[in-house]
Amino acid sequence: MTAPVPSHLSWPAPAAVLPIRDLRPIVDRLSSTATSHAQDVTLLPGLATGEEEVAADPPPALEQIVDEIGGIEAGGLRVLDLLVEERVDVGPYTLLGEHTTYYPLYEGEDVAVVLTLDDAGTPGAVHGIGEDLALTLAAEDLAGWMTQVADALEAALAQLDARVVELHGEDAAGKDTLRAEVLGELLEQHLLADVLGLGAEDDPEREAALAARELPIVAAADAGAGPLPTLPEGATAVADLRGAPLGARVAVIDAELPGDPLDWHVAWRAGGRVLAVVPD
Repeated sequence: MTAPVPSHLSWPAPAAVLPIRDLRPIVDRLSSTATSHAQDVTLLPGLATGEEEVAADPPPALEQIVDEIGGIEAGGLRVLDLLVEERVDVGPYTLLGEHTTYYPLYEGEDVAVVLTLDDAGTPGAVHGIGEDLALTLAAEDLAGWMTQVADALEAALAQLDARVVELHGEDAAGKDTLRAEVLGELLEQHLLADVLGLGAEDDPEREAALAARELPIVAAADAGAGPLPTLPEGATAVADLRGAPLGARVAVIDAELPGDPLDWHVAWRAGGRVLAVVPD
C-alpha cells in the first residue's frame, strides 16, 4: 500500500538557490522557441508570471527559475515540467526514496525523468527512469537537461512539416491534432528514447546497445576507483557513476542482492552520481 504524498513537503532548509542568471541563456532560448513556434509549442508560465494559482510545491532551490518558467509543452507532452502539481510514489518512482530527494521534470506512462536532490536540497544530476525501473544518467544538472530539451525541440520542429506531409499528405500540414501527434513522436525520438529505453524491447540492436551501457551494482565495500562519499546507514550496495558518460545505466531491480528488490530504495550521493541501495 502506498503512502499519500502530502501537497506540501518538508523541504530541507536552507537550500542553496540556483541563480537564474546561470540559467538565463537556456530559459531565453526555450522562450524564443515557443514564441517562434506558437502553433506547436507552449511556454508554461512561472509562479510570478502566471495568472492562475498553481498547486505545485517545487524545491526551494528552484525558486528563482520557477518564478519565470513553469515548463514547456509540445506535441501533447509536457517535455519540461518545473511546476509539478501532483506527486506520486508508485510507477517509475517505486525504487526512489523520500519525495524530497528528487523532483520530476518529465512524467510519462510508467517512465519519468527526475532531478536528484541531496540531503540539503541541492540539485544534482538528472536521471531517466524506464519501465523496467532502470536508471539512466541523462544530464549533469538541470541546465544540461533543459539544453537537451531545447536541442530536441529545435530538431523536431525542423523536421515537423516534412514528416507530417510524408505521413498524412499535403492537406495535413495545418492540422493541429496531426502536428501534435507527429511532434510528440519526434520528441520521443530526439529526447526521450535513449534515457527511458523506449521501444528497446522491440529492437534487439537498441536493446543490446542499452545493455552495453549498464554499470554494475556491487557491494559497497567493493565499489569505486576512489573513496566513496559517506553512504546512508544500512546501504548494502552501490553503483558508482562518477566519471561515467551520459547514458550510463543502472538496472537496480536486476541486481543480485539479498531480499526483494521492491523492499529497497535508492539514495543519491555525490550529486546524484553515486547510487546507494538501502533496504527499507
